[in-house]
Amino acid sequence: MTQVQRGSWIQEKIDLIKSEIVRDDVVDGWFLMGSVWPIAAIISVYLIFVLKVGPKFMEKRKPLEMKGIMLAYNLFQVFQNGWLVWLLFSYPGSMTYTAKHICTPLGRNNNPFFIPICAGSWHFFMSKVYDLLDTVFFVLRKKQSHVTFLHVYHHANMVLASWAYLKYMKGEQAVFIGVLNAFVHVVMYSYYFLSALGPSVQKYLWWKKYITKLQITQFVMIITFVSVLLWFNCKILLSYALYASVNAFIFLILFLNFYAKTYNKKREVRTTEDKNK
Repeated sequence: MTQVQRGSWIQEKIDLIKSEIVRDDVVDGWFLMGSVWPIAAIISVYLIFVLKVGPKFMEKRKPLEMKGIMLAYNLFQVFQNGWLVWLLFSYPGSMTYTAKHICTPLGRNNNPFFIPICAGSWHFFMSKVYDLLDTVFFVLRKKQSHVTFLHVYHHANMVLASWAYLKYMKGEQAVFIGVLNAFVHVVMYSYYFLSALGPSVQKYLWWKKYITKLQITQFVMIITFVSVLLWFNCKILLSYALYASVNAFIFLILFLNFYAKTYNKKREVRTTEDKNK
């Protein structure tokens, strides 16, 4: 491929991505959907607080006692994400439509499920905004070691990604990914809720590492899902396919690294201790 041909191919793909932008006056009128600036402000305040202001504020203070708040928050997240999963199965005709048109989406004008899908996507986006409180609680409880690059990047990225998808892309091909992610969060926040009950319950929670395995499996499934759609020449947005694949791959690498450092290291420590007995 010559330089001219390569430039022409790149320009063609850029034009294609631009043509895939789907704006909708109804969706743009929803809370936080009118402009990117409120989202930029939320993410900026989040990063400034959890990385600078919060730790400095708590530096000479005792960790806040937040058991009641944590229980309520985690229970809310369980029901919020459970409801998002239930939407796919409970909304009349949604399962049939999704299965029939996952490869051939009908678009805005011919799709009776367009607005319901967007509405579900908006609730999913808001759930990512609520997720930012996870890190805020870590800071207020002086668990700054939990505020890792993976944790902060994951939460900030998901807010921006889910907003951008609903603002500019839209469509049923994100339903599978959204429902899968919501299911993982049901399991995760159920664990957090039980853990917040205290030591009497924590000693029975042996399945923490399997939550990380579930998250890793989620990213593999997302990459596979997008790859299958592309393989069968489905009418998937190129912009969405690129972003979903790259983002899932980045998360996959980060979570694999986290799992290796956290659980493989613990296994090595236990093995060493057994040898020294």
